[in-house]
Amino acid sequence: MRSWRTLALGLLLPCLAGAAGAQELSKPSVSLLAGTCVNCHGQSGKSTNSIPSLAGQPRDRLLERMQAFKAGTAPDATVMTRLMKGYDAQQIQALAQWFSEVK
Repeated sequence: MRSWRTLALGLLLPCLAGAAGAQELSKPSVSLLAGTCVNCHGQSGKSTNSIPSLAGQPRDRLLERMQAFKAGTAPDATVMTRLMKGYDAQQIQALAQWFSEVK
């Protein structure tokens, strides 16, 4: 009887660990998300052209702007209104936090 429990537990634990790992892996990392901003806003959000830098901006300001882009209420937006629709609220908050911490 004991060997049966050991076998069942041995089969069950990897499944549980795999499920937890799969859940963790399905969440994109913030640095990966931020990497999509490089094309326009520069490496780590440090723009070298006329597009605004994101690096070091106050988190609340970034959050407000990104939420306005997503809602379509930023009158000065160009492509950002379309781009931000691809991010959920948690991702937007994480991006605002990440860019605010870049030195």
